[in-house]
Amino acid sequence: MIDFIEILNNAVNHKNSLPKSNLLVEALLAAEKHSHQEKTQYQFEQLIGHWQLHFITGTKNSQKKLGNFLGSGFYLPSLVKVIISYSSEENLKEKNQGKIENIVKFGLVKFIIDGPSKFILKKNIIAFDFTYLKMFILGQKTYEMNIRNGKDSHSQFYQKNINQQAFFSYFYVSENIIAARGRGGGLALWKKVIDK
Repeated sequence: MIDFIEILNNAVNHKNSLPKSNLLVEALLAAEKHSHQEKTQYQFEQLIGHWQLHFITGTKNSQKKLGNFLGSGFYLPSLVKVIISYSSEENLKEKNQGKIENIVKFGLVKFIIDGPSKFILKKNIIAFDFTYLKMFILGQKTYEMNIRNGKDSHSQFYQKNINQQAFFSYFYVSENIIAARGRGGGLALWKKVIDK
């Protein structure tokens, strides 16, 4: 079996000598298989923080549509920052409920979409919904609005079944790296960061 931990670490820490994308996909698949075999269980607290996206494979549908364009996956270019952030208020932590933010920074523009999240223990799944959008230019908020039925979606989120929601199924979680498979079948790798 390949040393998937070393390859995952190299993928987020060595900008000048990144593992080839097909090798990184092999490592992600090995990590996923290992997690299933070991029946690894993570806690919601392990995911709380800010995580910068480094590598994605796209969903199975996008891979079919785009074919060789995506290849086996790709590293995000350094001029685009995509950060996923999980947080929770103290009274919600026991319920494994919280907030998700997806932050996209490109040059002087930043978009933030956020909404509720819930961690499904034993399955290592975070289900989420994006219900609010904010846009910033040069650090100043220029636009904000509810999206996807906003407040109604937010209030109904915790009652909905997982099969009605977007989610990430985490199969590798360490202090500095997380890896997951999305509902659409794509793989993703993030590194912990201090700032969002």
